[in-house]
Amino acid sequence: MSGFKPSHRSLALLAVAVAVAAGTAFASTAPASEPDEPARATAPSGPVTSSLKGWGRMDYPDPGHDIQVTVDAHAVFKGVGWSKPDTSWGTFRVYHRMPGADGRPETVNWGDFEVDCLTTGGPTATVTGRIVGTGGDAGGWDDYLKRHVRMGVSFYVGAGKGSGPSRIGLSGGTEAGEPLLSTCMAPAADAKVIKGGYHLTDRTPAR
Repeated sequence: MSGFKPSHRSLALLAVAVAVAAGTAFASTAPASEPDEPARATAPSGPVTSSLKGWGRMDYPDPGHDIQVTVDAHAVFKGVGWSKPDTSWGTFRVYHRMPGADGRPETVNWGDFEVDCLTTGGPTATVTGRIVGTGGDAGGWDDYLKRHVRMGVSFYVGAGKGSGPSRIGLSGGTEAGEPLLSTCMAPAADAKVIKGGYHLTDRTPAR
């Protein structure tokens, strides 16, 4: 009795099946590549603190105006991954001297704010607070005080060669009938600091 002789087609199909089976076995036994782990091992796992201190005079399109911002703000975050602080405190002052028009003397306004949010990231920071006191001889911010307006200031703190000048951004106060500025919000820091400077500490382990 003659033995069974497979056709060339059968042999070809068998070879494909063996190759697929081998490939499947290889794929199933090869270790799966694990996603990159975030670099958390070296990051502080507990609360971290930030602070911003200093005084600066900001550039203004009209050189007759003198705008200064003084700040002493602090915050505690639950950890490095938290974008908003758990607690914030401190004060900041916005001072504005304006030239007089039509021969009148110059006028001054300033407002003191109680910090309700400080956020930081690298060389940048945002501070907001509600006005708690005013002064000067113009009385332009007395209405802000009555309404307990919130204002925001953003900072870019340049440090070292190539970092560029430090900058400030001011939100201004909202007018009557407008929504109150949200905490931790301020415009981009677009105005150069032309005198003075700031010291920023970004998220160091709480002591």
